Amino acid sequence: MNALPPLAPPSLAILAVDPAADRVVGANGAAEGLLGLAEGSLAGRRFSALHPGQLPALIVFSEAVLSLGRYWTRGLTPRHSGEVDLKVEYRGDRIEAPDGRALLLITLIDLAEQERHATDTAANRFQTSGIAEWQRVDRIFRDIERENQLILRAAGEGIYGVNADGKTTFLNPAGEKLLGWRAEELVGHDMHENVHHHHADGRRYPNEACPIYAAFRDGAVHTVDDEVFWRKDGTCFPVEYTSTPIRERGEVVGAVIVFRDVTQRRRAEEELRRALAENDALRERLERENAYLQEEMRLEFRDHGIVGKSPAVETIRQRIRLVAPSDAAVLVTGESGTGKELVARAIHEASGRGDRPLIRVNCAAVPRELFESEFFGHARGAFTGALRDRIGRFELADGGTLFLDEVGEIPLELQSKLLRILQEGQFERVGEERTRHADVRIVAATNQDLERDVASGRFRSDLYFRLNVFPIHSAPLRERREDIPLLVRHFLDRPGRKGASAALQVRSGDMERLMAYHWPGNVRELQNVLERAVILAREGVLTIDMPDQTPPGAPPVPSAAPPRPARLRTESDRRAAERRDIESALCASAGKVSGPGGAAELLGLPPTTLASRIRTFGIKPWTFRG
Repeated sequence: MNALPPLAPPSLAILAVDPAADRVVGANGAAEGLLGLAEGSLAGRRFSALHPGQLPALIVFSEAVLSLGRYWTRGLTPRHSGEVDLKVEYRGDRIEAPDGRALLLITLIDLAEQERHATDTAANRFQTSGIAEWQRVDRIFRDIERENQLILRAAGEGIYGVNADGKTTFLNPAGEKLLGWRAEELVGHDMHENVHHHHADGRRYPNEACPIYAAFRDGAVHTVDDEVFWRKDGTCFPVEYTSTPIRERGEVVGAVIVFRDVTQRRRAEEELRRALAENDALRERLERENAYLQEEMRLEFRDHGIVGKSPAVETIRQRIRLVAPSDAAVLVTGESGTGKELVARAIHEASGRGDRPLIRVNCAAVPRELFESEFFGHARGAFTGALRDRIGRFELADGGTLFLDEVGEIPLELQSKLLRILQEGQFERVGEERTRHADVRIVAATNQDLERDVASGRFRSDLYFRLNVFPIHSAPLRERREDIPLLVRHFLDRPGRKGASAALQVRSGDMERLMAYHWPGNVRELQNVLERAVILAREGVLTIDMPDQTPPGAPPVPSAAPPRPARLRTESDRRAAERRDIESALCASAGKVSGPGGAAELLGLPPTTLASRIRTFGIKPWTFRG
């Protein structure tokens, strides 16, 4: 029990009680109605009879009112006439009767009715505020639609708004066109139930699982690209949409959804996937055909393109068979044009690395400043012009064979870098600290005397011994002249030969001339001579245009009295002969002007002099390469 609150208004149920006599001396109609008694039947009743079994609590309440003058309690439960205990609050005041007796003026508050009244009041307040809130949210979406009217009308994507109840608030013209609904048909209706009610496979799509409505719960932007929207006519189309929550005063009041029809994109993606699948199937078929053709080529060229039956060629074949199964480094030596690359390729194809790449590097063609990048690769930004990462030749040859052609041309200061990877199998790309590993077999080739270069300090001895594990010498053509007829037939009969397709024969006189020539350019020069003969052939007859039969630098044959020429050679004849000599030397050197095996060395001329004459005649050395 607590101190009495202010008296209730007179309209409430009121009793007047004489506590000394335990009698109700007065009551209003509200009190009689609350207790379920007839009008006028309450006066004169015993007060304690209204509270059976509650006499101690009744005495405490009465004494508290008489002593304090005002008191209240919810501990008394009066009995209704229908034998129902009422839930009330008693508010008592002490008053004086005209005869001086102390009476209790009691106000009865029906707590159940008071609770119902409070509930109705709260409901009315909620309803009133809900209407105002709905009107406020509606104004927000109307403002969005009004302020963005131009954008909404011009946008190619469908755009619509929904409030927090999922009701549509607006729909732009593009959305009307995509959905087949007019805006007035959807505004105020549940958008999910109209356009998002099922999955593409027909399964029901409950709105509690809808990512659009999820924006109301978590306040996050949701982007979806694998669902469908349904048109008014019952058809569906794939969409990509973004649901963005709208906030007002920090609360999420709805969302704006931007969607687009991705039918064309899906169709293009499907066509692309189909094309890629066809491409994969075609690639697999080509790979199988390529493997078949490679096998056919291996069977046809079981000697790996090395043509000849001379003892020198048989020795090369035997040494290839011996060294191929191992991973030992091989150094192929021989003059320019003797087929050193063929030897390297034969070693590679006969080894266990034949299904991996054979990577060729012409060491003489690599600029000094790009040596490391060419061999080991570089990282992006390692130096000016390094716009992307680049894989070096060693990394490309991982698991296969690296053929170092003209290895004697590697600058001395760069040979140590090559030696490290040969010894350890480790390297770093230029501009990168990461150490990489490469399993590479080395086959090197040179037309120089590396032993002489080692003795003179031009080539590192440790690198030379690392390369020269198993030497193979490719003999010059003049030391195996008996192979010339076989080589001639090989070049004339090979598939894809340039020139006439008819079978061509070499006259016996021409064959004798071919076998008598010293061939400074070796097999490469022979091939070029035959190519020219094929081009000049008429009616199946080859015209062999042989170079000068006298080796360059050979002393003239002495004669007691030189024969008188049939006619004097003019300046024009001399220049034509000089031009032919230069072209023949360039053919023999494969277009190489200076350096070992170059045209200048073959002609016995200084490189600068030869270069000047080449410019005078307008000769293009690069046309003689290959």
